[in-house]
Amino acid sequence: MSDTPPDHLAINPASPHHDAQALERGVGVRFNDVERTDVEEYSVSEGWIRVQAGKARDRRGNPMTLKIKGSVEVRYLDLKPQA
Repeated sequence: MSDTPPDHLAINPASPHHDAQALERGVGVRFNDVERTDVEEYSVSEGWIRVQAGKARDRRGNPMTLKIKGSVEVRYLDLKPQA
């Protein structure tokens, strides 16, 4: 696996942009110079993230999301324990 995360990634398993291996490794998202932990989906090349809109749900029971445009930087998190 490469050292750069995918350009487009989603946590929803029904999405075509879902990548379980990348999510297991851990992906950190920095949006407009602020570290975000609530990102549902992102696209680095298009410059947006998708986050939940409170507790609102759609008619299928999925969380409602907002697409926010800005500067997106992603990196893999170091999940290995340090000795």
